[in-house]
Amino acid sequence: MDDSKREVTQILKEWQEGDRLALDRLIPMVYDELRVIAKRHLYKERQDHTLATAGLVNEAFVKLVDQNNVDWKNRAQFFGISAQIMRRILLDYAKEKNAQKRGGDVIVLNLEESMVTGKGLDFDILAMEEALTELAKIDPRQCKVVELRFYAGLSVKETADVLSVSQETIHREWRVAKAWLYGRINN
Repeated sequence: MDDSKREVTQILKEWQEGDRLALDRLIPMVYDELRVIAKRHLYKERQDHTLATAGLVNEAFVKLVDQNNVDWKNRAQFFGISAQIMRRILLDYAKEKNAQKRGGDVIVLNLEESMVTGKGLDFDILAMEEALTELAKIDPRQCKVVELRFYAGLSVKETADVLSVSQETIHREWRVAKAWLYGRINN
């Protein structure tokens, strides 16, 4: 683990132990990576989406600060939770927009080419959320792998570290989850 990753992990632990100044040190260290995650999420959104990258990061950070019962283990876990929070913010936003339009425009995302079988696939965020909720009931770890790989953009190694499993397990779970989601969303 390089020094900056170690330092983020140490600051997370200090924050968890109640050092509110640790949060002030953490923000500049993670802000750019949070912006990358936010951009990844927003890139998948429709073109007329009104939530900007900075707004998504700020909303996510407010929710992160409210996370009192998290046992911060490492930097990868922090970014995984950050991505989950951003996903929920965008899901709430999509539900609100959908309710306003009473079933009008479906919010379409492009599933990464690597997520499926080498071809792009359009789907809406609500269908993806429904599929992930169902996957979580069937196989919680596969759902977590999707969250960490697809939403947080973690590498196979980082995902394996967060979930305390081998990289081979992550490769296998990722393949199975992609195939299952592909089938579920296309039905």
